[in-house]
Amino acid sequence: MKFYDCATAPSPRRVRIFIAEKGLDIPVVQVDLRSREQLTEGFLAINPHGTVPVLELDDGTVLLDSNSICLYLDETYEQNNLMGRDPKEKAVIAGWNRMAEWDGLAAGAEALRNHAKGMQGRALTGPVDYEQIPELAERGRKRAAHFLEELEHRFSESEFLAGDRFTIADITALVSVDFFKWVKVEPVDSQNSLARWYAQVSSRPGAVD
Repeated sequence: MKFYDCATAPSPRRVRIFIAEKGLDIPVVQVDLRSREQLTEGFLAINPHGTVPVLELDDGTVLLDSNSICLYLDETYEQNNLMGRDPKEKAVIAGWNRMAEWDGLAAGAEALRNHAKGMQGRALTGPVDYEQIPELAERGRKRAAHFLEELEHRFSESEFLAGDRFTIADITALVSVDFFKWVKVEPVDSQNSLARWYAQVSSRPGAVD
């Protein structure tokens, strides 16, 4: 296998944490997003969407997004299950993970990509250029702040996002909270339950780059 990564991007970080939690050792190829290496002819031949992460399997199969990569790894390597052991648990974890993706990661991306000077003309990932919309940047920041409120409520009643154990949903939420720092949205002092969870999950070996 071969894992195409970018050390500074949030989506590949989700997979890096997942790989570390599974205890796997997978060869890594760094893709320099700042120099737009993901849009070169060579990389587009691997992933026409021009995004990372990518996992290339030994038989040539290419997995092009975080969830498909994590699903493959969780099903292939049984140790330390992170996506559910039975249909009910899989559905619960998938639901919370989707919430963290949409209310968390997507909100952060909306805020950053519609505001950062280095992303002018690159408001969306992929090979097609889109102009920034400043109003979406502000909306993204509001969504991010609301997501932190959602997490505070959830962690006041649950140890982890999807229940009583660490799962992919916690990985997505952790990466989202850290990503928000790029757009100057951070937890407030009163969010004690969120702080308890964050201290617990951010100290796990896989979370430390």
